[in-house]
Amino acid sequence: MDHLQRAFFGQAFRIDFLSKRGEAFQDWFVRIMQSRYLADFDAVRAYGNKGDLKCDGRRLSTGTIYQCYAPQELKEAETIAKVKTDFAGAREHWSDFMRSWCFVHSDGRGLPPDVAKLLDELRAEHPGITITPMSEAELRDIVFEIEVEHLEALFGPAPTMTQLNAVSLEDIKPLLDELARADPDPLAENIAPPSPRKLEKNALSEDSASLLRLGRQRQQKVAEYFDKTPWPDVGERIAEAFRKRYVQLKAMPFSNSDWVFGQLAAFAGMAGEPKRIAAAVAILAYFFERCDIFEDPDNDGQREAA
Repeated sequence: MDHLQRAFFGQAFRIDFLSKRGEAFQDWFVRIMQSRYLADFDAVRAYGNKGDLKCDGRRLSTGTIYQCYAPQELKEAETIAKVKTDFAGAREHWSDFMRSWCFVHSDGRGLPPDVAKLLDELRAEHPGITITPMSEAELRDIVFEIEVEHLEALFGPAPTMTQLNAVSLEDIKPLLDELARADPDPLAENIAPPSPRKLEKNALSEDSASLLRLGRQRQQKVAEYFDKTPWPDVGERIAEAFRKRYVQLKAMPFSNSDWVFGQLAAFAGMAGEPKRIAAAVAILAYFFERCDIFEDPDNDGQREAA
């Protein structure tokens, strides 16, 4: 796996982690575990009036029962009730199997303090059972133990550095032609170039930042497109299309810098065949540098970071 593939998969993983909730999160978690552990991981589905017997999946070699919890917002009281109910149910239904119990949750910032204390209490009451939480960091480590072909089944095909270095004007042109047809705001302000500290200001993940850094290697092909186009305002039209999209995305209540970045990447055309994705990486890097998407650290007094 090269640098571009790793950045692509890491960014795709983070977008999924930020956006999937409820059963979609559970199904996604199961696919990750099956891709990593193969026959050592059993998915457990709800069946009839028995439900799933408080188990979303189990790892055979370690005797681990996994229980997922991914509400739209993780609240302390509801999470405490969930942990108590699911752990008690797992002990009741899987006592002969369970040597470890893992609470998989969707808040990458960590658990509320009283939930963490509850896990400590359960560990003290049941010293024979290993009790652990799992969230973004632990899941990410598992993801990067998966073979590339299985990662592509999870997140789609990833471009390689070889493909990025081979991006030509012919690869760039169809995506920019599509973007040029966007309807800009005629009252838009002129493009102001961001400062070099823009990545740090927006707290983008290292994977998102890596995609932008790597994309700079071919952004001259984007500049070449604008040098050759007969329409002098096309660069501003595309820049304004990005700005409008960014403003819409940032206004959403669940907005997060990496989630917004992922949506802008899709807007740039970062989907489909690896060659097209590589071209879109160059386009996104070009417009990140040159137009008003994400926050500029030189404007701290005017705008709040995404």
